[in-house]
Parts: sequence; C-alpha cells; structure tokens
Amino acid sequence: MATQNARTMEPWRTAIVSAKENSIRIHGYDIAELMQRATFTDTVFLLHRGRLPNAAETRLLNAILISGADHGANAPSCATARLAASGNRQSLSAAVAAGILTIGDEHGGAGSICMEMIAAGLERCSAENINVAESAARTVAEARAQGKRVPGLGHRLHSTDPRVAVLFGMAREAGLPTAGAEFMLALEAEVTARVKSLPINVDGALAAVLYDMGFPPEAGKLLFIVSRVAGLTAEVAEEYAREKPMRIRIPLEYDGVPPRPMPETTE
Repeated sequence: MATQNARTMEPWRTAIVSAKENSIRIHGYDIAELMQRATFTDTVFLLHRGRLPNAAETRLLNAILISGADHGANAPSCATARLAASGNRQSLSAAVAAGILTIGDEHGGAGSICMEMIAAGLERCSAENINVAESAARTVAEARAQGKRVPGLGHRLHSTDPRVAVLFGMAREAGLPTAGAEFMLALEAEVTARVKSLPINVDGALAAVLYDMGFPPEAGKLLFIVSRVAGLTAEVAEEYAREKPMRIRIPLEYDGVPPRPMPETTE
C-alpha cells in the first residue's frame, strides 16, 4: 500500500512552464517580459522549440501560421465548427473543438506526413549516396507502386497555390538550409514528368520550410492546429452573430430499402 501511495503522489514533470506564486516562466523566460518584448509567434516558437526565434524565424513561422488560419467556410474544419455552432448555441468551445477534431491526415495533416517523407528521402540520399532527384524519383515510384498519392502536391481549388512562392521566397531571404525545399521541388518535377502536373501546395511548402527550420514532423500538424484555431473562432463567432439556430440544412437523399411491413409474429 505504501508503494502504491508513493506512486500516486509522484508529480507530473514538464520542461515547458514553471508556474509558481507571482511567477510564470515559459522555458525560463518571465511571462511579463514576453508580453512586453515578444510576439505571439515568438511564444509559439518558444513553446515548441525551447528557445526564442531569431527575426527571420519569427517572420517565417508567422507566415506559416497566417497561411493556414482559414481557407473558407467549406473547409472540413470550418464547416464542422459552423455546423456544431448551428445546433449548439450554448458552447463556443464545443463548436471550436468540433472543428479541431476534423483535422487529421486528410485535412491539415499532410504537412506532418510530408515532413516524414522529406526526412526519409534525404536520409536515403546520405545512406545510398544518391542525389535529391534520384531519391525523389524513388519516392514517387514507391508511392505509385502502392497506389498512394504523394503528399504536398496538388490542390482541390488552386492550380497554383499562391502561398508556396511566398514561403519559399521568405525562406531564401532568411538564408535557411534548403534541403527540404530542394526535395519538394525535385518531387514536383518527378511527378510532373511521370504522372501529371501537380504543383507544390501549402502543405508541401510549409513542410519543407519547417523541416529546414529544424522542426520535427509532428509540428506540421500541431502548428496547423494552432493556426486554424484562429479561423475557427471567427467562423463560430460569425455563425452565432449572423445566423439563426439550426439554419444549416444538409441535402439528404435516402437510398435504402423501400417501405416494408413487419413480418408476421410467430409463436
């Protein structure tokens, strides 16, 4: 019993925030000083990386957060948040949370998948002493053999995603390492040559830039969530302010069995 009690009394451990009486510190930095001298983007970087960013890193992460903030009310996360807000007028948090829960590999998660692919492709360059183009070609061949799409390419609305050139341009100006971006460009060229023209989308661009900034693959999805929450709060607020409760009616067509009688009761 004593051993069991000792285990239940063990404290949680964290290296992120120290909160004590009259003091809150994020990775050692006093929150009052951060409030006066840092930006929210700086703080997001600090929370995830354990250090403050330099000016170029701040600009890049800020651009990434802006790029994913909102892409229209018909995006799955925004549509779901508004649907929840339409039926639940008592809980802002429930509606925002409903939107967040739609974020996965298909919506908002491609950045993480793409970062894993970039890391694997560049590791293959080193392990097999091949160049980026050869590694990209193998990545595309493997995806086609498995019947999978290559992440980070193509967009359901944009033939050219306007956010890609901005992110890559800012990364060049910042003097970042370019391995991630070079791999994505090689991948784009290989898919265009072997399949069809599928330009890099924002998921591929942010994956390349985050990789080159030293973030781990899970950051691709986590930072999209941080970004998209801003848009979800605005979508939910507009739904509450402008629309009546239960206003969303989704067209529905029944295609099941036709009306039928109950079977005769048997003793």
